[in-house]
Amino acid sequence: MVLLRQLLGDVLRRLRIRQGRTLREVSASARVSLGYLSEVERGQKEASSELLQAICTALGTPLSQVFREVSDNFALAELQTETMLDLSKAPTPRELAMRETPRELALREAAPADGLRKGLHAAPALADAALRDGLPHDSLRELAGRTPRSAEDITDMVPV
Repeated sequence: MVLLRQLLGDVLRRLRIRQGRTLREVSASARVSLGYLSEVERGQKEASSELLQAICTALGTPLSQVFREVSDNFALAELQTETMLDLSKAPTPRELAMRETPRELALREAAPADGLRKGLHAAPALADAALRDGLPHDSLRELAGRTPRSAEDITDMVPV
C-alpha cells in the first residue's frame, strides 16, 4: 500500500535536492526543526497544512504544484498496484457481463465508421453470417459497405 505521506516526502526531498539546498537551510527558512523536516521527507510524519505551506514557501514552490506532483505519483502507484492485483485475480461476473460477446464484437467491426452508409442495416446479418461461417473480422469491414442487391443476397445473410 502506498502512503500519501511517503509520496509527499519524496516530492519535497526532490525539490530540495534539485535546488541544491540542505535540510538545515530549508528547516531554518521554514522555521521547522531539522529532525521533524527529515521525518516528513522520509514519510515518517504526517505534516499539517500549515507546516507544508511553510516548507513550500521556504522552497519557493507553490503548495498546489507539490500536491499536483504528489497526485500524479499517487495515480501511478495506484495503477501499478492495481495491475499487480489484476494479474492474480479472475474477472468478476460483472466484468464478464460487461465484455463484448463475439456477436457484439462482429457487429462493431462490421458497422461503417460514419454510420451513414447504405449497408448499415445489413451489419447485424453480416455479423451473424460471419460468426456462423467463421469469417475473420477484416472480411466484415469489406462486406459491411455492400448493399444487398437481390433476394439471394438477403437470404444468404439472414440465418434461417
